[in-house]
Amino acid sequence: MTSIKPSFAIIQDTRKATKEGLFPLKLRVTFNRDNRRYGLGYELSIEDFSKLFSTKLRDERLKDIRFDVESQKSSAELVGKKISPFTFEKFKEEFFEKPDDIALTTDVYKTIESYVKSLRSEDRISTASSYESTLNSFKKFKRSLSFEEITLKLLNDYERWMLNQGNSMTTIGIYLRSLRAIYNQAIEEYVVDKDSYPFGKKKYQIPSGRNVKKALTIKEVEKIFKYETLSGTTEDKARDFWMFSYLCNGINIKDIARLKYKDISKDRITIIRAKTERTTKSDQRQVVIPLSEKVKDIIDKWGNTPRLSDSFVFDILRNEVSSQRERELIQNITKTINKYMNRIAKELDIDKNLTTYVARHSFSTVLKRSGVSTEFISEALGHHSLATTESYLDSFEDDKRIEYASLLTNFKTD
Repeated sequence: MTSIKPSFAIIQDTRKATKEGLFPLKLRVTFNRDNRRYGLGYELSIEDFSKLFSTKLRDERLKDIRFDVESQKSSAELVGKKISPFTFEKFKEEFFEKPDDIALTTDVYKTIESYVKSLRSEDRISTASSYESTLNSFKKFKRSLSFEEITLKLLNDYERWMLNQGNSMTTIGIYLRSLRAIYNQAIEEYVVDKDSYPFGKKKYQIPSGRNVKKALTIKEVEKIFKYETLSGTTEDKARDFWMFSYLCNGINIKDIARLKYKDISKDRITIIRAKTERTTKSDQRQVVIPLSEKVKDIIDKWGNTPRLSDSFVFDILRNEVSSQRERELIQNITKTINKYMNRIAKELDIDKNLTTYVARHSFSTVLKRSGVSTEFISEALGHHSLATTESYLDSFEDDKRIEYASLLTNFKTD
């Protein structure tokens, strides 16, 4: 008999508003037709909550909140899986448990170190590295730091110091968003009073990087496709992998590296994006990619043999590598692709930073400029979206996928 598993959802508890008319975000845990709600440390208006999981979200504050609450939900799911038999009491005890030596500490650096350790235990290596970068940066700025010392003045001083060190506003924004997430955790744990919160309107506002246009035009994509490379060289492989990403719904290098032959059928590739694999099964969305002739050619050219069902398609990863090693291997090939693609960009007079991310951005933009609906593009990218968008998805049958995929190489002859 299959045991019943708990399910987890992020909700807004609208039973009682704050003085400001806001409602708290909570983690709802449902088990055996019963549920409990646990605070996530945020309060939002009903309007802001309706935007929180939109693929069109532009508000940086809401993006940070979404990132943090989804991280908390993922952590809760991992804890819930380990409890057998599941009880709410055991879940609360383990999920909110804090190691004695760092419990309720006002030391910012110890708090970040603890969070990094937790992330690494969950194999969330990329997020852990991001927080480590934040930690290292602040340690260079200030030898020790308590939550009480995080004030408007200190944040402004840090921003000026970072600029003097030659850092971009984008980098500053990344580090300060991580710090803000840690500060919000401290409020939730009653380490610091929320009245001392130094971020937001009329306080410190985290800078956003310049919105640099990343997408290529269809003409620029055509130049890359027609660019002649010496077969079998690193430049040739970099160009082919960039094109593979572009043609395969803009999937990133991690998804390409993890691609296995069992994901490929006669006419399509079907994957769950690595970025969304931590969501519950009911929340996961398959990305369905038409298997075009060009995609087949790249697989034939660079694919591993023999083509065993559980074998990786490309020679990037090995089975049973650690999460840290996987990240290193993917970073290495991404750097190589970016290096050679920027050389190609110079040869073709394309005045853009031609990275693997540009392939993804170009996939969506070329389709949008060709008149394809945002709803289809959202599905193709594997994004989560609101219920209003969900209602469109069943209408995208295979013939429509193939039709839209052909637009990616709809190069006009002069």
